[in-house]
Amino acid sequence: MGNWFLSIVGLGFAGFVLLIALTSMIRIVREYERLVVFRLGRCIGMKGPGPVLLIPFVDSPIKVDQREQFLEIPHQICITKDNAPMGVDFLIYWKVVNPELSVLQVGDFARASVGIATTTLRAIIGDIELDNVLAQREHINQVLRVKLDEITERWGVKVTAVEIREIEMPREVQDAMNRQMTAERNRRAMVTEADGKRESSIMVAEGDKQANILRAEGEKQSSILEAEGQRAAQALRAEGFGVALKEIWEAASQVGPNTMTLQYFETLKQLGASPATKFVFPMEFTGMLESFVGAQKKK
Repeated sequence: MGNWFLSIVGLGFAGFVLLIALTSMIRIVREYERLVVFRLGRCIGMKGPGPVLLIPFVDSPIKVDQREQFLEIPHQICITKDNAPMGVDFLIYWKVVNPELSVLQVGDFARASVGIATTTLRAIIGDIELDNVLAQREHINQVLRVKLDEITERWGVKVTAVEIREIEMPREVQDAMNRQMTAERNRRAMVTEADGKRESSIMVAEGDKQANILRAEGEKQSSILEAEGQRAAQALRAEGFGVALKEIWEAASQVGPNTMTLQYFETLKQLGASPATKFVFPMEFTGMLESFVGAQKKK
């Protein structure tokens, strides 16, 4: 009975050891993971993804995640080129591109990256004046990413992006910037108002100019029409005078000498009724009298 029990315990222990051996010998590696395998302390390379066979108690694997990660850099105090302090915190996005180097070349990538990022950020901010820090935010991100990537490349790590999350200014600097922005807005408002007044004056002057041009054109057209009307009236008046003279001429050509003599007599009758003592007779009157007397004698 005792031997049977010991046999069962022995078989169970052997099965347990075999299960542990199989578990340590077969590893399932996901698509985004890699195993850096050390055999008796020496790196034999990278394995995965999929099932990986290892020698139990001989091979020692280290799992490396190749997905993109982010690292939060805590609040850092930086000094600008014009000696103005500011607080900056930012994020670093990175991914492992060479799992072997990431294991062999750096012991703690996160702590190493924080140290390099902070010193690099202070160096970059130290070359920029305070007024340009906010305006050159994207430039700072780009320069910081390039410098970090140059350093982390030997670790088999690629820095994909750097994003400044927040920039804090001292209270007195913020107050000065607010006053500066207020003054700039007031200046822009005054410039805009002056431009509006200038544009308004130009438009009023242009309107007056167009009105004067139209008024002059109207007066010109009115003068032309008035002159044409006067010319037409004079032409009609002259035409009326011509018709009247023609009719007078035709009537005069039909008047005989006796009629004219009778008209002269009528005129003499009126002269005789006047108080004048001297009368002047034209020479033609004598001839008309002779012709009238001769005509009477013939009758």
